[in-house]
Amino acid sequence: MYFYRQVNRNQAETKHFMLLLRVYAYSLFVITLPSLSQIFISLLIGAEFKQKTGSYIVWAVFHGFLANFQNSTTTEARYFACLVPLVNFLRLVIHGLSLASDEGLIKSVTREGKPEELLRGPLYYVLILILCALIFWRESPVGLISLAMMCGGDGIADIIGRRFGSLKIPYNQQKSWAGSISMFIFGFLISIGMLQYYSVLGYLHLDWVQTVQKVALVSLVATVVESLPTTEVVDDNISVPLVSMAVAFSMFGY
Repeated sequence: MYFYRQVNRNQAETKHFMLLLRVYAYSLFVITLPSLSQIFISLLIGAEFKQKTGSYIVWAVFHGFLANFQNSTTTEARYFACLVPLVNFLRLVIHGLSLASDEGLIKSVTREGKPEELLRGPLYYVLILILCALIFWRESPVGLISLAMMCGGDGIADIIGRRFGSLKIPYNQQKSWAGSISMFIFGFLISIGMLQYYSVLGYLHLDWVQTVQKVALVSLVATVVESLPTTEVVDDNISVPLVSMAVAFSMFGY
């Protein structure tokens, strides 16, 4: 009996140690990631494109990688994975209210270099990440598709539109055909890539003929929504993922 108690105690201590190790890893990357993402974006697409979207695409990739430290089959996994966006949520609020100053953060995730911009698009972005993790986690394609449309589709549309967007959409001169086309293409491709990745891992089981058709429709609707002249009313980081969620949920049903 003593032997089994000792084994159970050792196992509990090991699990506790691994949890602390995971938290440490999260903390380390949360502290260093803003600087890493700024360097990566500068090398990849140039300093003039160090916008909120590019930096957060890199951040989202690291978030997905770090989430795998926690066993996704446990009940607490989705809450644990939300630690990274939650910490970034607090950082954005603190610096957005000018309670602290971080020029690197402000320059990398805002358009005009104003701290109050952190409380709009970037903050909405983090809230959507938390929402998708808590509600959909890895059991549903809806969250993955929504994040792909926001991170990949809308993010790349902003970059392509700024560089090649001379031909504007007739009903919205702030948007371009190049940006909208890239929104549809990359939103679709990244969605399919993420769904394939999670299918290989065994989290999702999909009919791929129907899935491709459904994702194409979600991409089309998200592209139309992103192109509408409604930015002054509702931010793209809210409208695009929420509409994507609604359409994807109506088709996948879970």
